[in-house]
Amino acid sequence: MAKQALIDLVYQDYINYLPVSPQSLHAQACSSDDITVKSWRQIWEKNIKKNHATYKSFSENGIGKLYGFTHQKPVLIAGAGPSLKSNIQDLKDKKDITLISCLHNFHFMEDNEIEVDFYVTLDAGEVTIEEVTEGGKKSEEEYWAMTAKRTLLAYIGSSPNLLAKWQGKIIFFNCPVPNSEFMAFVDSVEVFNSYVSTGGNVLGASFYIAKAIFGASIIGFLGADFCFSYDKKFHPFDSKYDANLGNVLKARDVFGLPVLTWQSYYNFKGWFEYVCSTVPGIYYNCSEGGTLGAYEQGNIRSILQIPLKDFIRQMTMFEEIQEQMINPQTKDKKLLF
Repeated sequence: MAKQALIDLVYQDYINYLPVSPQSLHAQACSSDDITVKSWRQIWEKNIKKNHATYKSFSENGIGKLYGFTHQKPVLIAGAGPSLKSNIQDLKDKKDITLISCLHNFHFMEDNEIEVDFYVTLDAGEVTIEEVTEGGKKSEEEYWAMTAKRTLLAYIGSSPNLLAKWQGKIIFFNCPVPNSEFMAFVDSVEVFNSYVSTGGNVLGASFYIAKAIFGASIIGFLGADFCFSYDKKFHPFDSKYDANLGNVLKARDVFGLPVLTWQSYYNFKGWFEYVCSTVPGIYYNCSEGGTLGAYEQGNIRSILQIPLKDFIRQMTMFEEIQEQMINPQTKDKKLLF
């Protein structure tokens, strides 16, 4: 959706409660775990063995090296929802706020000259390779060359072919899987207990990394739509998913308007709402659209809705009077409020 279209939209009123139980949201998010394990277990195992053979030690290249990286600081995490197209330019003003992005955004972020501190990949399939460049303005070779200046946070079961193409730094994390035999297999390759909880999706992994491992005090979500846009786009860039929506369900967005989504993405939304309602923290949805936190009764108060530019200024506005505080003799006479 275009940013201009958001001007006349008003966020729903807040409600002080979850209309459903947190336990039901968690159960909903985990409902497809068994199918996922059966579908991907062999691929995960093959990838883990090959990645370990290539990189020798996950622990030596593990996410634990970044423990406390943003302790008591804000972090922005970016999904690949369609709303990202409407406020991506505001990211240029983020200054030193750490930005973590799903890998699928790579070409979009780079095309818009956004400085991303960490990209995250979770999926084990080869589709992650094409997603790095899908819908981009440059050649595949140009995009892969651009990875040299970026850091990738990768699940140990990520595609070895993806990691081989990445020219920058790679840092590994592990994920808990509800299958004891698979977990025993992982330990047989290397005991690597630097776990990341994901809710089954890469934005969830980014969220856990920012909050639990980096120690962020405040989380800002953007591109966290968990639905199609009003004009039925699934990403902020052209995507193969736009051609055929398939089986969809209706949901309500943060403005109270109807949108279409997939059941899997509605489940993902529920996982974020479960975490934000049960884990202490300050959570802002800076997507300026989408369904995160939205119900028929209103938007849940545990996820505050705010334009991205206002989130950034809130975190950086003190810098506007830096000169007159450091040098009281300056001609600056500005007051912030």
